[in-house]
Amino acid sequence: MKIPSAARSYAGSHVATASALSRRQFLKGVGVVLALPLLDAMTPAFAFGGPSAEGEDKPRRMLAVCNNLGLLPGQFFPTQAGRGYELSPYLQNLREHRDDFTVVSGVSHPDVDGGHPADICFLTAAPHPGSGGFRNTISLDQYIAERIGYRTRFPSLTLGVNIEQGVRSLSWTASGVLIPCEEKASDVFKRLFVQGTAAEVDAQVRQLDRGQSILDTVAGQAKDLQRRVGTRDRARLDQYFTSVRDLEQRMQQAREWEHRPKPVVNMPVPLDPASPREYMDKVKLMYDMARLAFETDSTRSISLLLDSVNSPAIEFGGVKTTDGYHSLSHHAHAEAKIAQLKAIDEWHMRLLANLFSDLKAVHENGESLLDRTMVLYGSNLGNADTHVTTNLPTLIAGGGFRHGQHLAFDTGRNYPLPNLFVSMLQRMGIDEGNFASATGPMRGLELA
Repeated sequence: MKIPSAARSYAGSHVATASALSRRQFLKGVGVVLALPLLDAMTPAFAFGGPSAEGEDKPRRMLAVCNNLGLLPGQFFPTQAGRGYELSPYLQNLREHRDDFTVVSGVSHPDVDGGHPADICFLTAAPHPGSGGFRNTISLDQYIAERIGYRTRFPSLTLGVNIEQGVRSLSWTASGVLIPCEEKASDVFKRLFVQGTAAEVDAQVRQLDRGQSILDTVAGQAKDLQRRVGTRDRARLDQYFTSVRDLEQRMQQAREWEHRPKPVVNMPVPLDPASPREYMDKVKLMYDMARLAFETDSTRSISLLLDSVNSPAIEFGGVKTTDGYHSLSHHAHAEAKIAQLKAIDEWHMRLLANLFSDLKAVHENGESLLDRTMVLYGSNLGNADTHVTTNLPTLIAGGGFRHGQHLAFDTGRNYPLPNLFVSMLQRMGIDEGNFASATGPMRGLELA
């Protein structure tokens, strides 16, 4: 039996230099294979994440949404900076929530290029996604899940609309493995709220049990290896084995969750739209699933990829577009295409406004759910017509920040978007000063 994928993510797969140890070293015991982390004995030093920080008493949450065809920049970005800015045409749809969000311009992921492939780096900021040797890194939502995911039934949810399965996702493990998106709202609802039969629960518990005590099985080999390596490697192995123990504890907690009744909500299983043309209906349903998941504290970390590139001509609110979403995005200043894109973008803003209203309508310990939830909405493309990955349209709402402003950074020399991720991690109660290519927390984004 092999160690579960969650544990494999701690080690990853690495190319090593010639050394006393083989290119890839394994601990083996009674049918168990445990991949090791990178050691000095294999390759130069490798920094591994430290222990998680404790969160706040009141739960905080994050929903990260990426529309991989972005928005028409001239309609989205305000022309004025600061707190007294005039709402842009698109932001007029959010006017009743003006003090609940911050719009950001002049930001991007350093060295994340390649046009459309950049969507898989929206939450990772891994450089050069279009290059031949590209390997992704951990995404923001999974970074959060690794540190506080044990507090909820589901460490995270990875959602998508019209996804190209197996190719596109916002969620990536520490070893750069794609986490597939759940695309059917009905399946998400059932996972969250439909209790399995006693037999199904027992089967899941047995599956979790089979993944237990991995280190106990290979304890002898582990001690022998620690005697064979240098001091720094011993420390690194100790840290790694501690991480695996932590994984086992989380698996035990997952086992306990299986015996706890799922929450009950006053909503039937949603009916999934039959066609990818019903794109906006799918988006609305996924927003509903995210709200319900947060409202019941089923998870605190959700990613949602709106795969507009993979969407056909769509229908919404009595509007029927004449071309596929991707084709419309390459408008080349054609007025007919731009008019349809404006209608699409406006509808996105309306759905976002509805989500904000729904989150504000739910209260938790004297605060609205929006006060407790950071909603990040953005794109990997600053302008889909030209495939540029700079000046990314970015909006951050809720979460206990002091909003009502336009943070305008240099649109020529962009400010690092990962700095926003650091601010979000810190607001989640995760004491981190860095993430990916960040240089620190986001300048100008203050706590409420």
